[in-house]
Amino acid sequence: MKKLIFTTLFTLFSILNVSAQKSDASMSKLYQNYLNIKTALATDNSDEASKAANTFIKAASMVDYKVLSEGNLDILRKDASSIAESRSIETQRASFGKLSNNMITLSKKFKLSDNSVFVQYCPMADASWLSAEKAVKNPFYGKSMLTCGSVKSEIK
Repeated sequence: MKKLIFTTLFTLFSILNVSAQKSDASMSKLYQNYLNIKTALATDNSDEASKAANTFIKAASMVDYKVLSEGNLDILRKDASSIAESRSIETQRASFGKLSNNMITLSKKFKLSDNSVFVQYCPMADASWLSAEKAVKNPFYGKSMLTCGSVKSEIK
């Protein structure tokens, strides 16, 4: 009987673990696309930010509702759509601030990367964002204040 219970629990754990790996993969893809938006804004490239936001929206459509609720995905898609549809880098940056807040929340619930994820903050914009590297490349001011900001935390 103990062997049967153990086998059942092990099988259940394996299924849950596979499910968690899938969720990490879809969330990791979302994070990678988010980073592309950040990079485009940090280099003052509104066209690239728009393209990256469209790719982010497609990646969000691939996330299973069992992993992240439809309502949460809709919010992410709405913020990314504002970036994709706008040609004004100021508007894109304002929408990126909202998208970043939501991605930071997700980073506390999901493993977005096998490497560290850094939460960075710009006091001039009073805004935070996620980064794959410790070096600050500010998406809210781009080249005019590229290194303005600091690392607030590191998510491993």
